[in-house]
Amino acid sequence: MEPHEPELTAVPVTAVLAALADDVRLQIVRALAEGGEAACGSFDFGVSKATRSHHLRVLREAGLTRTRAAGTSRLVRLRRDELNKLYPGLLDAVLTPRPPA
Repeated sequence: MEPHEPELTAVPVTAVLAALADDVRLQIVRALAEGGEAACGSFDFGVSKATRSHHLRVLREAGLTRTRAAGTSRLVRLRRDELNKLYPGLLDAVLTPRPPA
């Protein structure tokens, strides 16, 4: 069964921003932006497998990621081109490190 991946145009910008508001999800997005496609199990941010799955589902349902099956693995990638087309500059703003306060 393929996971639900909404059309990005059907996702309110508030859902995208809410998904990016969590530190773990933001770390996942940053890792995908830097490394490209990655296996779901490769993310280790100090959370349980169930919590990691929850965060990946939230990102997918908010239209930020795509998931595809490759054998027994699930590979995740950022929907960067689609996001940049619909929300120009959003990912760049979120992914740019802030200078220390």
